[in-house]
Amino acid sequence: MSIRIADKYAHLRPFIESIPERMEHEGETIHNGRNLIKVMQTPDGLTVNVKRYHAPHFLNAIIYSTSLRTPKGQRAYEYPSILLSKGVETPEAVAYIENRVMGILKESYFISLQCPYPNRFYEVVKMKEEECLPLAEAFARFTAHMHEEQLLHRDYSPGNILWQKDDKGEYHFSVVDINRMYFGEVTMKAGCANFARLWGSKKFFKRIAEVYAKERGMNYEDCLSNIMEQRKLFWTKYSKRHNISFELDL
Repeated sequence: MSIRIADKYAHLRPFIESIPERMEHEGETIHNGRNLIKVMQTPDGLTVNVKRYHAPHFLNAIIYSTSLRTPKGQRAYEYPSILLSKGVETPEAVAYIENRVMGILKESYFISLQCPYPNRFYEVVKMKEEECLPLAEAFARFTAHMHEEQLLHRDYSPGNILWQKDDKGEYHFSVVDINRMYFGEVTMKAGCANFARLWGSKKFFKRIAEVYAKERGMNYEDCLSNIMEQRKLFWTKYSKRHNISFELDL
C-alpha cells in the first residue's frame, strides 16, 4: 500500500493509514455504488470525504498499472491544487492511498476536505424564477472564469456542482469529482456544451447564455444556440434509456 499525503496534513498519517479498515465500519455513507463515498471525522476534528475506487477491470487495471493512463484517484488528488491556483473552488486534497498486488492496481482511496455547501444543481427545477435567475447569472460567471482559465470539467453534472448563497446574497460554487478534467483552450462550442447535462428551464439557460457570452466576449445568439442544441442532443438521447424525474424544457 502506498500513501501520498499533502504536507499540510502530514500529522494525520496514522488516521489515513487506517482508512481502508475504517471504511468497512465507520463514517456516514453518502454514495454506495460502483465506488463508495463516506464522510468521516479525523482525530483533530476535520470533516473529510473519502472515496474508495473499486478495483479496475482487467484491461483497465493493466492500463492504469503500466502508466498508460493515470489512475482516477491519483488524478483526483493532483488536480485540486491546479484548480485552486486558478481561483476555482474545489475541496482541498488531503491524501491518496493506492493498493497494488504484484504491481497491478486494486482499490484506491482519495481523501479530501468535505465541502460544506448544502446545495447541488438538482434543486434548480424546483426553484422560483426570481430565485434561479440570479443563481444562473452567478453560475455563468463562475463557469466562464473556469473556461477562461483553460479548465473544462468533463463531468459537469448537477451532482458535481455544489453551491451556497451567503448572508450577503453572494453565491459560492465548488466543483467535485474532478478526475476527468481537460486542461487547455475551451472554445465557445466546447464551453456551451459543458452546460448540456444540467437541469433547468429555458429561461434559466437563456440567462446563463447571456452572462456567459458577455464574460467571454462572445456572441449571445451563438452561445444560446449552442447551449440549447447541445442540451437537446444530450437529453433526447438520455431520455431514451432513463426515466427523468423532472419536466424537460428543451
